[in-house]
Amino acid sequence: MSFRHAVVGLWAIGFLAAGLSAEPIDIGSRRELFVDNFLIDSTQGALRLQVHQPVRREIVFKTDALWEGNASGYQSVFKDGGLYRMYYRGLHYRHSGSPAQALADHPWNLCYAESDDGLHWHRPELGICEFQGSKANNIVLTGAMLKEIGGDPAHSAVFLDANPDCPADAKYKAVVLGKGGLYVLKSGDGVHFAVMSTQPAVTEGAFDSQNLIFWDPLRAEYREYHRGFKDGVRDIMTSVSKDILRFPKPQWLDHSGATAEHLYTNQIYPYYRAPHIFLGFPMRYTDRGWSEPMFDLPGLEERLARAKSHPRYGTAVTDAVLISSRDGQKFHRWDEAFIRPGPRERHSWVYGDNFVFWSMVETKSSVEDCPNEISLYATESYWEGTYTTVRRYSLRLDGFVSAHAPLTGGEFVTKPLRFDGGNLTLNVETSGAGSVQVEIQDLSGKAIEGYSLADCPPIFCDRLDKVVRWKKAGGDVRPLAGKAVRLRFVLKDADLYSLRFVPYAADPERPAGAGKTVAR
Repeated sequence: MSFRHAVVGLWAIGFLAAGLSAEPIDIGSRRELFVDNFLIDSTQGALRLQVHQPVRREIVFKTDALWEGNASGYQSVFKDGGLYRMYYRGLHYRHSGSPAQALADHPWNLCYAESDDGLHWHRPELGICEFQGSKANNIVLTGAMLKEIGGDPAHSAVFLDANPDCPADAKYKAVVLGKGGLYVLKSGDGVHFAVMSTQPAVTEGAFDSQNLIFWDPLRAEYREYHRGFKDGVRDIMTSVSKDILRFPKPQWLDHSGATAEHLYTNQIYPYYRAPHIFLGFPMRYTDRGWSEPMFDLPGLEERLARAKSHPRYGTAVTDAVLISSRDGQKFHRWDEAFIRPGPRERHSWVYGDNFVFWSMVETKSSVEDCPNEISLYATESYWEGTYTTVRRYSLRLDGFVSAHAPLTGGEFVTKPLRFDGGNLTLNVETSGAGSVQVEIQDLSGKAIEGYSLADCPPIFCDRLDKVVRWKKAGGDVRPLAGKAVRLRFVLKDADLYSLRFVPYAADPERPAGAGKTVAR
């Protein structure tokens, strides 16, 4: 026996032993995404996990009101019933002074916009705050309104509190920076806010970024994320609490195996279609220095002007990355950019660009006769001109990462798992020549009768919820529900984004004569 065969044999024995002893993962009927290798036990061929960059879409908003400006950012966005809500910082910077510095043209504030479709946004005249002698604006918070806590509306986030015990007058929450840490505000209508406590909820951290708090419905607790400096590198801290007004000492996120990089924001939130998975879109900060390619980037004149205030304002570039977690503490970080600066001749490759909003919303597809899509938003033209722009990006539902294989093929086998339900559905995309096949195995890796690869007609489609069927069993997997099994997927020129076991539905009736060979 050759050394190679001996190694393979030992691997197979170890694989079998691990399969027999491993405690199956109970996925129940939850949707599982391939944003990590949580379910994957082994792969063969050219199978890999592939990050998918969202599609760059239209400009949907400009912060060109007098009380806004070119430093407007740290946006929060969410859907509230049939209404889309957006909150963002109103701020304008000019670079001047002696010594050179970035100067604010007007006091910082927190603004509000809304939309019926997520694409067309408008500013309601709220009549709450006065700006230059008028209340005809969309400002909801100013520093003057937060004097009791020394509050700063510029580093804020607003969210819809999903805690079922949340009183009606606190349905909306805002996180603001104040003296000694982070404070929580409440509102019953989303525009009139009041301080909940004059004591800070979080006290340890840098806080000079967007600071977040949200309700985790699965663990029934509040979780907060904010920025700190770890060994001189901008990184993310977190803490959990049952009481939104008191958080214990925060801990650093665990990015085990990832390169130390400056993460300016974090934008972490439970993914709404699979809330046991947290997704985040940090803005990655890289100072490239005054190398030759820097002089060829767009907006050199403004870049040089910003550098007079601080060199990094001219030499740093920012993009966005993707991180994911199943416990809120340990995160998988993808090295490749999720959003790149892009090809624009102006207002790109700028320090502060690609601030992804917190968080994402579902909108109608921009393509006729297609399913809904995810809309993400990011800031462009930061610190340039007189306003920032809001760029929309689109992504298929669950479409952050896929298990991908070229036409030459690739496959993977899951770890042992248990499921509830009667049908297996896939969010899958293939080419016309591509396919996906599924085999259900016992723990030893043997195909279960009726559910082998040979029994599964190759799937070719682009569907969010394709039911997997086998020749004799059809789509019925009820006999296997609750049992420990493995799933084997064989892909050819295909992307598998997610899977889910759902309640049983009978196979549809096929047209009479369908599938029969016609004599020619």
